[in-house]
Amino acid sequence: MELGLQHRRALVGGGGSGIGAGIAGVLAAEGARLVLAGRTERTLEARAAELDAGTVVADLSLACLLYTSDA
Repeated sequence: MELGLQHRRALVGGGGSGIGAGIAGVLAAEGARLVLAGRTERTLEARAAELDAGTVVADLSLACLLYTSDA
């Protein structure tokens, strides 16, 4: 499938596991450059290692939250 994402950039929240990891895989297969973010350093590093080395431009392995509880 060609989604026109070659060399585009994407931030993938929850990119270390589950749906986020799956989305990261699809985006990487389409040629997107990725930034992975999530809460667990180990899973982010593992997923980044599984993807093509030139695909992941940064992984936020400092375990971050992408929301605030002050709603």
